[in-house]
This record gives sequence, structure tokens and C-alpha cells, in this order.
Amino acid sequence: MSGTDQSADTTGDVRDPGRWIALAVLVLAVLLVAVDATVLGLATPFLSEDLEPTGTQLLWIGDVYSFVIAGLLVSMGSLGDRIGRKKLLLTGATAFGAVSVLNAYASSPEMMILARALLGVAGATLMPSTLALIRNLFHDPRERSLAVGIWGAMASAGAAVGPVVGGLLLEHFWWGSVFLINLPVMAVLVAVGIKMIPESRNPAPGPWDLPSVGLSMIGLIGVVYAVKEAAAHGVTPKTVVVVLVGIGALVWFVRRQLKLPAPLLDMRLFHHRGFSGAVLADLLTILGLSGIVFFLSQFLQLVQGRGPLEAGLAELPAAVGAVTAGLMAGNVARRFSVRSVVAGGLGAIGVSLAVVTVIHKETGYPLIGALLLVVGVGAGFAFTVTSDVILSSVPKEQAGSASAVSETAYELGAALGIALLGSIVTGVYQGFATPEGVSPRAAAAAHESLGGAVEMADNLPSPLAGELVTAAQEAFVNGLRVSAAVGAVVLLATAAAAWFLLRNEKLQEGIIADE
Repeated sequence: MSGTDQSADTTGDVRDPGRWIALAVLVLAVLLVAVDATVLGLATPFLSEDLEPTGTQLLWIGDVYSFVIAGLLVSMGSLGDRIGRKKLLLTGATAFGAVSVLNAYASSPEMMILARALLGVAGATLMPSTLALIRNLFHDPRERSLAVGIWGAMASAGAAVGPVVGGLLLEHFWWGSVFLINLPVMAVLVAVGIKMIPESRNPAPGPWDLPSVGLSMIGLIGVVYAVKEAAAHGVTPKTVVVVLVGIGALVWFVRRQLKLPAPLLDMRLFHHRGFSGAVLADLLTILGLSGIVFFLSQFLQLVQGRGPLEAGLAELPAAVGAVTAGLMAGNVARRFSVRSVVAGGLGAIGVSLAVVTVIHKETGYPLIGALLLVVGVGAGFAFTVTSDVILSSVPKEQAGSASAVSETAYELGAALGIALLGSIVTGVYQGFATPEGVSPRAAAAAHESLGGAVEMADNLPSPLAGELVTAAQEAFVNGLRVSAAVGAVVLLATAAAAWFLLRNEKLQEGIIADE
């Protein structure tokens, strides 16, 4: 690969405040994706009531977005390196806004799943492009650390803005309105980005290898689908076949990349211990967190009885902690060490998840808010530093591919986490005993989801309705506790692994060097 990047003639000329204005436009794309992910959780009870999805369909609605993104990120990151990251970003942003309208007006669970999948296709173009463009806009390592911190902080801010704005909309409009908030963000991003973002691409990328694209998609989607189905329905001959096909495709993908003169993904990136350690940490951290995050809004609304706006505001401490820690992360990692910041952040999240195992319906908000704050701080430190490590570990002409690997780990972890931990919550929930007097039809609907139980209770006499809702809430909280326990084990194990894999790693000029 060439040691220079085609963006040299543009990014090299970007001066203050030009590159910071360009950064402001880039983080709008991050905001777009983060807002979309969080408002879905808040809208889930309303969506469940309107579309009446089964428990499995509800999980698909929750994770198919990340599922599709995981399968496409590597290909899209490589495509951006070839055709231009700015072009891919603006095209994806336009498509993201358009497909958001389809999400807003979905009229059935099947249509909603399809709309979320298409949104994942568009979303796969955004995240690798933003990180890769940051890598080419900011050549000074301290400036880049700050830029990555702002990038991560905006993702966290989106997680805060989503529930609050979504809560306001849900107080006055139907659930589909939460997706329409993507449109003004998309419009600003495209209009300003056309003028302010400099184009960059790999000057000698080679052809975009379509067989590699197909293998990566088949492999990643096959593995995630098999894990999801096994978690929901147990191991069957079908899941065994699918996972074997997925693993076979990934093995074939890796072997093909090692032979191609211009691979879709340069597997030599993984020879760098810091790069591999950071990617693994991101994947396992999101896996451990995502199940809890997906069900948190349902706990706050359907178990503790908060309105959508109040539930959104209740989640703010996590975003405040993540924003604050993300902006400080680069300086803290340079003052202490990369591994202490990453491992410490992940350990704090793990301990917080362990505390979640003792929460119940009457748990006061001070404890919940404190836990969310600690989770936010831990995530802000860990994800910002690992993103910096990943970007700094590669030549800038490979920034798109490296960013895609980073985001693939994130989205793959999210899909696996919702599939595994979400299935744990659902499995424990569906085991509750239905009170006597509830019809078989109402009992079946109540066992599909907590939202279904609340809806069925509205049509029952008071004493029986209260018994049904109480039994369903207790089962849901029990599932949440078990899921949190598994997540805590994953996070604490990941913290220990990061401590060893990231030893001697430092944030330095252009590359992470071993001492």
C-alpha cells in the first residue's frame, strides 16, 4: 500500500477553523446513528402495542439493524477507501434519512424488520467514513485524540438526545415520529458536508473484490444468525448448518485476503497487538452491555411506571459520564497508560452490571442514576482510547478499513449481545405463571413480551389485571438480573484481557509503539 493518501492535497490544506468545522459535520453522522439506536428502545412499548410483534420479532426489530451493519461494515469501509470516504458518507446519509421515513410508517412487524435492515445498509456507510476522515483531517496525535474524543462524546450525546427528544415526541405523537427526527440532521449533514468536508481515498487501492464482499457478508451474517437462533430456540440441525457455513465463509475470506495483492481487508493489521486487543475489547464490551441497554427503557417505563420523557431523562447520567470521560480520555491515557484507562473503564462497567443483579421494581432512582453514570464514564474512557489505538495503528490510507474493523466489532458485539442476553431476558420472562382466570389467548400474548402483558391487562378486571402485570414485571426483572450477571462476567473478563493485551501501548505520533 502506498504511504501517502490522496487526501494529502486537501486535508493538508485544511486550517483552523476548517478542520474543526469539518469535524462538526462528521459528528452529525454519529449523532444520526446514535439517536436512531436509542429512540428505538424508548419507542418499543408503543411499537409493541401497535404492531403486536411476537417476542422473536421484537428481538429482530431490535437487533437486525446492527445485524446488517455487522455484515456490511468491512465491505463499506473498503469501498470508501476506493471511491472516496466523503462520497460514501454523503450518499449513506441521504439514504439513511430516506429509509427513516419507511421505518416511521411501518405497518407490520415484518415491514418494520425490513425497514430496520435497510437502515442498517445505509448506516454501514456512515461510521467507517467518519472515523477514517478524522484520521486524515488531524495529523497531530493530540489533536486527533481530542477529535476522536469529540466523536465518541457526540455518540454519547446522541444516546442522551435520542431518549429525551424521543420522549417529548412520544408524549404528543405516534411512535413513528421518533424516526423522523433523522431528517433534519441528515439535511444539515449533506448540505454543509458538500462544502466543508475534504474528500479522501486510498490512491492505490486496487479493485473492490466482489467475492470477498460476498464472503464477508455470508460469514458474518451466518454466524450472528446462528447464534441468535440457537439462543432463542436451542441448537438445531439448521443452526449447526448455518454456523458452519458462516465459519467456512469467514475462513475462506481470510485465506483469500492473504493471497490478494490488494485485499478488501489487510489481515496484517491484526499482527499489531494493540490493534487486535482494542478490537477484541470493543466487541466483548458491547456484547456485555447491549442486552441491558436494549431492555433498560422497558424497565423504566413498564416496570417502574415512568413516562417516555421521564425515562429518557433518567438515562441522561450515562451520556453525561461518557461525554465527560471521552473528552478527557486522550490526556488521561497519556498521563497514565492505555491499558490502565481501558481496563479500568471496563472494570467499572463490569462492577456496575454486577450491582444491577440486585435491583427490583422499587429500586430508587439514585442507585440507578449512579450506576448509569459509572457505566457512562467507563464506556467513555474505554471506547475513546480503543478507537484512538485502532486509528493510530495503521497508515492513513488504510484508515477506512481499520475504522470498519472497529465498527464491525462494535456492531457485531451489539447483535450478539442482544441475541444472547436479550434471549436470556426473554427466556426467563416467558417462564412466569399466568394467574388463574386469564384466557389462553391473553396468556399467550402476555408471554410474548412485557408490553403485551400490559396491553392484555387493560382488558381484564382490576384484581386479575394487577396480578398479571405483577407476575410479568417480576419475571422481566428476574431476566434482567440474569442478563446483567452474564454481562458483568463478560466485562470483568474483558478488562483482565485488555490489561494484558494493551500492556506497553502508548498514544504516540502516527502509531502505537511498544516501549
